[in-house]
Amino acid sequence: MSDYCDLAPGHPLHGPYHDQEYGFPIVDESDLFERLVLEINQAGLSWLTVLKKREAFRAAFDNFDVDRVAAYGDAERDRLLQDAGIIRNRLKVEAVIHNARVIQGMRASDDGFQAWLDAHHPLAHADWVKLFKRHFRFTGPEIVKEFLMSSGYLPGAHRDDCPVQARVLRASPAWAEATAARDRR
Repeated sequence: MSDYCDLAPGHPLHGPYHDQEYGFPIVDESDLFERLVLEINQAGLSWLTVLKKREAFRAAFDNFDVDRVAAYGDAERDRLLQDAGIIRNRLKVEAVIHNARVIQGMRASDDGFQAWLDAHHPLAHADWVKLFKRHFRFTGPEIVKEFLMSSGYLPGAHRDDCPVQARVLRASPAWAEATAARDRR
């Protein structure tokens, strides 16, 4: 998303996301879940729309607490579908709840969402898509790509000449570690 390196700096919402989050490794389960939820909700819309609604998403989805969202039932679904602060798409809401349950299950089967991602890294984009589709809902190729790029599992969040790229590399994203290991062979 090389254009983002030109568009984002100085923008009140894109700027902080670009400079402090995009492409940096994420280890916290709630933060990974948030990023997945935001990427799912961006489908068909602009990233700016999602960033504008981010705080409303946090409030609506209990700060992306996986256990709380996994426990949602019909009353919470109805509440979410009536919440004008978020994107009220039934398929996306259902996917978020389902995906919280999947992540919850990964604690026992894989020692958590991050460990699951780490255990499958590195994969080619197409293989990531197949893997996500086996486990998660509403995770097509673009959503998977953006989720993995934004959380440090795939390269491409920043151009090499973007000043943020050096900071991302210092944070040791998984894709850079895999590249370095490959280069050492």
